[in-house]
Amino acid sequence: MGTKASVSIVAVDLFCGAGGLSFGMKRAGLDIAAGIDVDPVCRHPFESNVGANFHEMDVAEVTSEWLASLYPEGSFRVLAGCAPCQPFSSYSKRRSGQDDGWGLLSVFGSLVKDIRPEVVSMENVPGLTKSAKFPSFMNDLTDAGYKKSVHLVPCSDYGVPQRRRRLVVLGSLLGDIHMLPKSSESGNPPTVRGAIGHLPKIEAGSACDSDPLHRSSGLSDKNMKRIRQSIPGGTWKDWDVQLRANCHLKESGKPYSDVYGRMEWDKIGPTITTHFNAFGSGRFGHPDQDRAISLREGALLQTFPQSYSFAPEEADMPISSVARMIGNAVPVKLGEAIGLSIRSHLEEINGD
Repeated sequence: MGTKASVSIVAVDLFCGAGGLSFGMKRAGLDIAAGIDVDPVCRHPFESNVGANFHEMDVAEVTSEWLASLYPEGSFRVLAGCAPCQPFSSYSKRRSGQDDGWGLLSVFGSLVKDIRPEVVSMENVPGLTKSAKFPSFMNDLTDAGYKKSVHLVPCSDYGVPQRRRRLVVLGSLLGDIHMLPKSSESGNPPTVRGAIGHLPKIEAGSACDSDPLHRSSGLSDKNMKRIRQSIPGGTWKDWDVQLRANCHLKESGKPYSDVYGRMEWDKIGPTITTHFNAFGSGRFGHPDQDRAISLREGALLQTFPQSYSFAPEEADMPISSVARMIGNAVPVKLGEAIGLSIRSHLEEINGD
């Protein structure tokens, strides 16, 4: 393929969710043609923040011809996505019991082989490498002519204040492609304080008047007593014995020290999950306020900008639904690092 002068880099984001990957790639200078996801609640955050069309579709139903039509003629085409281990898609329902839950990765691989975009980016959990589908996906890339690289990425290397680690696979038809070197200096790592320390105080079960997303889940009387006895970086072992859960009193429960914990201000936070709004689901206690972190705090720890909108202002969306969108998202700064890596590769190839 010859070089292209002043050609746009255009990405389509499969399994786009609330738009973390797309928003990050857009920050890196890529144009986003579309996002595709089966979850209708993701339409607002994707279209409102990314500014591209959201297609509510099961990726298993996407045809190669339609997908190819989303790209402008003559552009560098990027196909990106985070194929979920998704038991609720129509694809998985049709194939229930026939694979290990990663069937959508095979769909992703088939679309790549059919349309052969110049660059492919696949981001996922590190455990995907243990799936029987992963070698098949990598073989799909090889068979289609891609040079590829595999990276196990500590997200904190790229400015994400979490212990989250992600698998990133990059493939290119044009030559060798790799993630750019980490951006966070070892002497100045991202921290919880840097991400959320500026937000106003709120009570458990309340919201900030000036920012409806800065709201936290309520706590039961027992959990309020527990969090008041929790220290940053500590465990449930710091509590009075009568406050400990029955599972903690068993020998099998002793290793689970990262539930019912507080974050520490000057360290990176835990991996933000879909249940980060619940104090008992992990180390999601605020460093010094007696509550779980708020939706806004979870979004900031996922490196979404504070202006990012997850639901229309008038919507009364359940806190658990917004937490699920935020927890499922690709951290924006990781998406930006992926986008910059793709852009750097194509600029090197194109001499522009």
